[in-house]
This record gives sequence, structure tokens and C-alpha cells, in this order.
Amino acid sequence: MMKQISKLVVLLTLFFALTLSVSPVYAADETYDKLKIMVDVMELINEHYVDGKDTPDMAVGAIKGVVGTLDPYSQYMEEKAYKDMKSETEGSFSGIGIQIAAKNGYVTVVSPIPDSPAYNAGILPGDKIYKINSKSAVNMTVEEAVSLMKGKFGTRVTVTMLRDGAPEPIDFVLRRDKIKIISVRSALLDNGIAYVRLSEFNAQSARDIEQALDDLSKQGQIKGIILDLRNNPGGLVDSAIAIISMFVKDKTVTLTTRGRHKKILQEYYTTGSAKYGQEPMIVLVNRGSASASEIVSGSLQDFKRALILGANTFGKGSVQTILPLSDGTALRLTIAKYYLPSGRPIVRGEGPNDRNGITPDIEFKLSIEDEIRLYVDSNKVFMDPQKNKIEIISKAQADKERADKAGIEISTGAVAVTTAAVTVAKIETIKIEDDVLKRAIDITNGGRVKEYISSSKALDADKLAAEEERKQEAENAKKLKEEEKAVKEKSNKLEVDKIDKTMPKK
Repeated sequence: MMKQISKLVVLLTLFFALTLSVSPVYAADETYDKLKIMVDVMELINEHYVDGKDTPDMAVGAIKGVVGTLDPYSQYMEEKAYKDMKSETEGSFSGIGIQIAAKNGYVTVVSPIPDSPAYNAGILPGDKIYKINSKSAVNMTVEEAVSLMKGKFGTRVTVTMLRDGAPEPIDFVLRRDKIKIISVRSALLDNGIAYVRLSEFNAQSARDIEQALDDLSKQGQIKGIILDLRNNPGGLVDSAIAIISMFVKDKTVTLTTRGRHKKILQEYYTTGSAKYGQEPMIVLVNRGSASASEIVSGSLQDFKRALILGANTFGKGSVQTILPLSDGTALRLTIAKYYLPSGRPIVRGEGPNDRNGITPDIEFKLSIEDEIRLYVDSNKVFMDPQKNKIEIISKAQADKERADKAGIEISTGAVAVTTAAVTVAKIETIKIEDDVLKRAIDITNGGRVKEYISSSKALDADKLAAEEERKQEAENAKKLKEEEKAVKEKSNKLEVDKIDKTMPKK
């Protein structure tokens, strides 16, 4: 018993030494007092708890509890979870294809991976995992959820989701599959607009985007670029910097990481000749755009190089590192935060009305039904242009066409069915309902990208929020210094009192 407790005390002491931001004297007093209480509690549980409890389990629970007070991305991984995490990075697993993060007691979908089982079933960003195979997922860790959802290729898993606006939980029965990610897809839209969708940031993403733009330029002059980062959960930071470098001049600071220690501070610079640095550019984002997607969209917004359209992004602007521990477990710890060229961080608010991530220059709010429809139609834009004419339309136009069609069918009855069948056979135009992409195309065709960038107030709002955060940090630092000063004065007074008591009285 005491051996296990001693191990826990050592681990937690090291943890507090790394994470506490107060003075060493004050931290030591507070930390060891709390650790003593923790040891007392564990001893009382071990001696008196009605059902008994294994000390190692209590130790693991205590460590997880401590790490759980930090942020959604810092996690203590037991040995199996750590091995599973390593196997995922090596690609040796089958799953359902979702990027997830912990938020407010729920494992929440950041983004489904395009063409994955989850994507094809209609799982959306923001869906909260309620059950996995009937097991409650409330307060479940990300690692636990991952271990339950992945498995043998071809086997089934039932994931129950809570969705905003849905009257009851939704069951998705999914067949596990090898997750194949096509990182870059592209198409040349009407009037020479290059449309490029990036699904994740990997080592080849920048090269693939450049190749896609080169190939599209051979089909005709590129008069504008639309980069679609919707539902892109992120990936490699170096890939994000390389992509920014295609559109921004060489040797420009585009990202800074700041941690608690100066040695963690790192600046990322653009490299190369900004091959596509002149074309009007629009970036599409939504609540499923996270991490590296926010670095690219936020940096291009800061440089006023691109107009940002869509919805506020997810808000993951932190750097994690994996710290292996001696017993085969590991600690994933947030060690720094990302700061964009303007100095603003990428933050995620916890309140229901807080704004997250990057605020778009032109904001769109889509209903759940519209998002589902967009998911179903999104890949049609890449259909063979030799066989199909692609037309991007707005929701209003689509609603009108649906209403007109319904009206004809009602008035003409059975005859309309025959006529419709003949008409469908002749249709060569594929219509895709996408308000955000349609607006991006209209702005580009109208030659108004720079005008909208100049008049946008979104960046000003984010800068104001960043300034408020800096003021709060400065206030906290001032308060901390005052506390440290008070502790030192109290310590000095105790020393003086102690000396006075030991002095012989005359």
C-alpha cells in the first residue's frame, strides 16, 4: 500500500513542479499540503471503504483527475492506450473515420473524414458521442472512445450521438473500414476559378496543392483560387506553413508558439517564391476546421491575402507533446499555444455564446438539414467535366426549383411522372446546393475579393478578443507577483519572530 502511494506522490510532485505557475516557496507549501491530504484520503479508503479498492486503480484515477484539470488535449495514457495511439500513427487499424476531442464531458466530433463510414452515414461536426455499443460515453476519455470504436476490418459498431436540435439520440450502425484519405481534390470551375479541397494536412499536402493548381492552369488561366478547408481537422504544422508559403512572400513570420519557457518559443517563416501570390483568393471554413486549418485561414486573413467565408472554426490552437513514462504509460501534455502573425491566439470558448477559433469575414449559419445535404452533394463537384456540367446553386434557388417541381407534379398528376422521367434522361447539368461556395464564386467573378477583405471587421473583433486575453494575463501576472511578495514577507516575519524567541531576555 505505502509503496503504491509513494509512487503516486512522486508522480504528482513532478507533475506539480512542471505545471504550477506560482513561486517555488508558495508552490511547495500548497502542493505538499494537498498531497498529504491525498495520501490521507487514500489510506482511509484503503482501510474503511465498504467494497475495498485496489491502490493501483486509485493511483491511476488520481493521476487522470489531475491531468483532467488542465485542458481537453492533455491526457494520461495507460499502457494499452499508449500502444494503441502508436499503432494509429502507423496506420495499422480500421475505424469509422472521425476526428474527436473532449468537450464539457462529451467526446465531441471535430470532423468526419470524407468518404469514411462516419462521413457517409451523416455524422456531423459538433455531434456528441452518447453511447458506443450501448455503453455510456459520458465523461469518457478520448482514448477510451477510440479503443471502443476501432476494431477488426468489416465488423460493426453502433455509435449513439446527441445532436443539437435533434429531439432524441441518433443511432449510427457503422461498418469499420480502412480509412483512406484523399488529401487534395480539385476542379476548374466556370470562368477560370480553381477550386481545391484539402481534407487533412500531411507531408505531401503542399506539394499536392501546388501540383493541382499547376494542372488546372494548363486547362486555362486561373482567375481566382478557392481553398476549401471545411471539415479539415488539421495535421502537420510544417504542412500548413508550406501551404501558406505558396500564397505569401518569402521569409515572413506566419506563426509563433509560446509556452511557459523561452526554450519552447518557436517562429515559423514562409519559404519560397509565393508561386500563387497574386490571384484573388477565398478560403472556406466551418466548425469542423481545426488546428492547421486555423493556422492557414487565420494567417492568410492576418496578411489580408485571402477572404475567409463560412462559420467560426473549432478553436484548437495548442501544441501537444507525448512524454513516455517509465512504466510504459505516457503523458500527452499541452506545452505551448499558437499565435498568428497579428499576435492573436487561436482559442476555444467554453460558454455557449463564446466565439471559437477564426471568425470569418463573411459568416454563414447553416441548419443541420443543410449541412447533411451539403455532405451528400459535396463530392459531385469533382465529377468528370467531360460528362457533366457542374453548377453551384444557392439554397434559395434550390428551394425554388424543388417547389416548382412539386407544383408541376401536383397539377399534372401521372403525366408529370412520365415527363419527368424523360427530362431526367436528358439532364447533363449536375446542380450542387452550397451557399458558401456559391457566394465565393460570385465574389470572385465580380472581382470584389480585395474590396471585401478591405472592408471586413472580423479580424478587428478577433484582435480585440486577443487584447482582452493579454490584459487578463497581465492582470494575473501582477496578482501572482503580489502573492509571491506577500508569501516572502510572511516568511521573513516568521524568521524574525523565531530569532526573537531564541534571543535571551535581559
